[in-house]
Amino acid sequence: MQLLLFDDYKLGVLIDGAVHDASAAVAGLGCHSPQEMMQMLITGWAQMEAQVAEAASAAPGVPLASVTCRPPVPRPGQLVCLAGNYLEPAKPERGLFNAFLKSPNSLTGHGGTVTLPDTEATVFHFEPELALVIGKPASHIRAEDALDCVFGYTQFMDVSARGLPGGFFLGKSWHTFGPMGPVLTMRDAVPNANNLSIRLWVNDAQRHDISTRDMDRHIPELLVEVTKVLPLQPGDVVSTGTHHFGLTPVQDGDTIRLEIEGLGPALVVRCADPLKRTWDR
Repeated sequence: MQLLLFDDYKLGVLIDGAVHDASAAVAGLGCHSPQEMMQMLITGWAQMEAQVAEAASAAPGVPLASVTCRPPVPRPGQLVCLAGNYLEPAKPERGLFNAFLKSPNSLTGHGGTVTLPDTEATVFHFEPELALVIGKPASHIRAEDALDCVFGYTQFMDVSARGLPGGFFLGKSWHTFGPMGPVLTMRDAVPNANNLSIRLWVNDAQRHDISTRDMDRHIPELLVEVTKVLPLQPGDVVSTGTHHFGLTPVQDGDTIRLEIEGLGPALVVRCADPLKRTWDR
C-alpha cells in the first residue's frame, strides 16, 4: 500500500496512479495535528490497515496532479540524515559513520517550490536519497532486528547550501530544503530496499543513476549506528545519504525530478531564487 497526505492533510491511498480519499478511516482518532495522525496510524497499523483499505476502495480516485501533495510524514520528531554513506569513485573505501539532524520544518511536498535563501552560499545542490520511516521505538537495536523497526520508505531530496560557516545547520535546514514524497510505501511492498535504483534529473538532464546497493552502510547497519546515539520513535525519518558523483548546481527556474525504484510516482519540485543567481554547469 502507498499512503499520502493531500490538500488539507487528508489521508489518501494511491491506487493505480489515482488518489483515493481514506480520511474516513482516521476520522475518529482525535488527532491534534497531521503528524499526530500519522504517528497514530503507524503505531496502530496492524488494527487500522483494513479500515484504511476499505475507506480508500469506497472513495472515487482522482489524478495525483489534481491534488496538493503534502510530505507524507509532515513534521517528524527527528529527521536524521546520513552524511555521504555511498562508496564513490573518489572514495571507494569505507569511511567513518557520520550523520546530522535536519530541521523537520524544512520539509515540503511533491509539486512544491524550493526557495534558495539570500545567503553567501557558493552553490546549491539537491541530493537524491532513500528515506526510512520508523514504525516502532528503536534504541541500541541489533542488525537482525533493524528492518522490523521500519514502517515504510519514501523519496527525499536533501537540499544543501555549500560553503557556509556553521556546518550542517546553515547548510541543510533552510525552509523548503527537504522535499519528500509524494507517497509513503509500506515496507512489505519493497522486497529489497538495499538494491533500488535512484535517478535524479535537473530539467531534462539526468544527473544521478545510482543504486542503494552501493551504500557504505546498508539499512540494518546504519540503523544500528543511529540508534546507538539516539532513540528513534514511530514517525521519525532516517534519510540514508547520497552519492555525490553527479551533483550539479541548481538555480532559479529549474525543475528537479527524483525517481526511486518501487516507491511510486516521481517526486518533482521547482527551484526559485529571488536573487536570480547562476552557476557554471
